[in-house]
Amino acid sequence: MPSQPGSDRTPPRPPTARTARIVLGVGGGIAAYKACSLLRLFTEAGHDVTVVPTASALRFVGAPTWEALSGKPVHTDVWSDVPQVPHVRLGQSADLVVVAPATADLLAKAAHGLADDLLTNVLLTARCPVVMAPAMHTEMWDHAATQANVSTLTERGVHIIPPASGRLTGADTGPGRLPDPDDLYAVCARILAHGTAAVDHAVRQDGIPGDHPTGPLRGRTVVVTAGGTREPLDPVRFLGNRSSGKQGYAVARIAARRGADVVLISANTELTAPPGVVVVPVQTALDLQEAVEKAATDADVVVMAAAVADFRPAHYLDAKIKKSHDPADPDAAPTIALVRNPDILARLVESRGEEANPVIVGFAAETGDDQGSVLDHGRDKLARKGCDLLVVNEVGADKTFGQDVNTVHILRQGSSHVVDAGPATKDEIAAAVWDAVQEIL
Repeated sequence: MPSQPGSDRTPPRPPTARTARIVLGVGGGIAAYKACSLLRLFTEAGHDVTVVPTASALRFVGAPTWEALSGKPVHTDVWSDVPQVPHVRLGQSADLVVVAPATADLLAKAAHGLADDLLTNVLLTARCPVVMAPAMHTEMWDHAATQANVSTLTERGVHIIPPASGRLTGADTGPGRLPDPDDLYAVCARILAHGTAAVDHAVRQDGIPGDHPTGPLRGRTVVVTAGGTREPLDPVRFLGNRSSGKQGYAVARIAARRGADVVLISANTELTAPPGVVVVPVQTALDLQEAVEKAATDADVVVMAAAVADFRPAHYLDAKIKKSHDPADPDAAPTIALVRNPDILARLVESRGEEANPVIVGFAAETGDDQGSVLDHGRDKLARKGCDLLVVNEVGADKTFGQDVNTVHILRQGSSHVVDAGPATKDEIAAAVWDAVQEIL
């Protein structure tokens, strides 16, 4: 039934991937400036965006900026444009409400149903999908009250995009950064493309399934491993390595941006999952092998970026190994017997036989020695493993591990050509890897 003149309610329009009515809420945090880029992504995609900042947000980015970018007037309270009843109409007519950044204060108000400004009123009246991207200092994000509010909102169907980890205001570092606008946009685009019914809050870390509506990897399923495996020796000790997982997470993040459906098998990292990615946590090499073999059955591409331990203790001890207290032999130390872990990459290649799928990408961390250079060892490993691509990088105590910049050499099976990438950020390296994969696909 069409709306009547003067009615404060308009029939909701089904969201589409092409155009939608979006309310962009902006909280009062320093990350408000990133919302300008998110707004531009929405408008360039043809969406109709109304920006609703809080009064505090306008202390970071002024109303003229939002009005210029959106082409619409900006209000923060319910007393502006009263005849149009914006505090009701905006939420009722929206196809999507996005709050970025969502401060701790905004999360608390939303969780408890408080409505003391225009944005919180919109959140109460919205009957469309709601996305909130928290951004705050690590201590505020980790606080029990904030986590309880996030749980409450998630249970009600709000899509919470976890904050990224990295440099915060001042010298602080940790979880709490607003994710990149491209990542936020990708999540919102998936929601608009699939609708509320396609969302599974229980499985995905960010609650968003499905592929990006655009991108060169659309419709592809990719598996990425990241981090470093740990092989337990006793309840308090393990054999491990220095891998931070940053490069593998970047590979997963760029794949999601390019439209892939991504499964990230993550071994022992403290990183925040990229938006739109399914995360499978593992500990040991055997855990990782099992997860990879299961996920690879339906994959178009498998990228083995994790640092997998070559060896594990032959025996796990249920009690902590004690130091010797024998005065006659104070330097006594136990002998630890090791056994080899399976070569997951080689087995993965072997299991596909003559099949072309999945495309398999290996990573090789090399130091170089008197037997050959990093590239020499890389070429030998490519021939030995049989994977389609091998990403070779030089590592050391002060190289690659934990760093944000990397240099790699990408080798392709059956070709003498080498793609050199870097020095560059992890995301740029990941983009180079996917460029090479796409040539094969």
